[in-house]
Amino acid sequence: MSDDTINNPALLPAGLRDLLPPDAETEAMAVESLMEVFAAHGYQRVKPPLLEFEASLLAGSGAAVAEQTFRLMDPVSQRMMGLRADTTPQVARIATTRLAQTARPLRLSYAGQCLRVRGTQLAPDRQIAQAGIELIGCDNPAADAEIVLVGAEALAAVGVVRVSFDLTLPTLVPILLDDAGFDGERRAALGRALDRKDSASVERHGGALAATLADLLLASGPADRALHALDAAPLPTLARELADRLTAAVAAIRARAPTLRLTVDPVEFRGMRYETGVSVTIYAPGRHEELGRGGRYMCGEAEPATGLTLYADAVLRAAPPQPARPRLYVPLGADQDDAGRMRRLGYATIAALAPEADPVGEAHRLGCSHILRNGSAVPLSTEG
Repeated sequence: MSDDTINNPALLPAGLRDLLPPDAETEAMAVESLMEVFAAHGYQRVKPPLLEFEASLLAGSGAAVAEQTFRLMDPVSQRMMGLRADTTPQVARIATTRLAQTARPLRLSYAGQCLRVRGTQLAPDRQIAQAGIELIGCDNPAADAEIVLVGAEALAAVGVVRVSFDLTLPTLVPILLDDAGFDGERRAALGRALDRKDSASVERHGGALAATLADLLLASGPADRALHALDAAPLPTLARELADRLTAAVAAIRARAPTLRLTVDPVEFRGMRYETGVSVTIYAPGRHEELGRGGRYMCGEAEPATGLTLYADAVLRAAPPQPARPRLYVPLGADQDDAGRMRRLGYATIAALAPEADPVGEAHRLGCSHILRNGSAVPLSTEG
């Protein structure tokens, strides 16, 4: 890399980027549309700080994102601090401390930026805009269903209606492996085979579990097929309870949204390590990146919770293009009441700050689509 490139003031670290007009406004408006849906369902907004002391930020569910957390020394307290890589652990802290005496179930929402040490091949950005909900203090299928249903409504509010909710049970495979006594390299080899969806390797390393795991692996897809395979599988008690919970959650979702696309991957166990039950990842057809993810976890030491985080950048890439706010040039001396009325109608008014010999030319130069004439917004395309 040349010195000129290194010294370029526009150069940013890998995985970080500037968001320019009109994209920054589009993202902000989309996030507020998501938050409005959350609020309409009773989710009250909280705003955790960007930085916290490392000891509290990485406690409990926060330990799952410790490797993705930037750390720095607080020059005031001389204590180590962390810059959040995920907002859910912070909301869990708020729920168990500041809001410990608030009536349950507790519904909280949030929106903000997170920073991660590294991105992924599919999602290289390290700064991520999140908007999400947490439902704390309730452990039943209706709660599992609610985060999916509210998430679907929020996505529809920004035009993303063709989505698939992929339901998983991240603890199912570990329970099966524990029950069968798998450990060490044998367990790791089987885990890798399941992760790669390699049925031949599952057969080779699965031992007494091979047939069950192979059936569940092949059943991945539409919810009905996967639930049928889970129902037929010889599962130990804890695994059976998980499978029955998933079946009940699917039924609760379908009772209110029968056309929502639901898929199930019974042996998927990747994701946040704090997930403890029914979990969900959201995809749009034809796109490989996640639009959001969430699921059940423990808030604090023992309080059941579930939640969903939507990734605003990915959501916008899946959404239909949004028309830019029309820009209206307001010549010097124009009636400001007219300009105010135009703003209420959705125009961005660009006020002249000095006399212009050619207002139309100036409007074109400033990227305006209209000019204010006699109290009306006149398209520049009609001006000579």
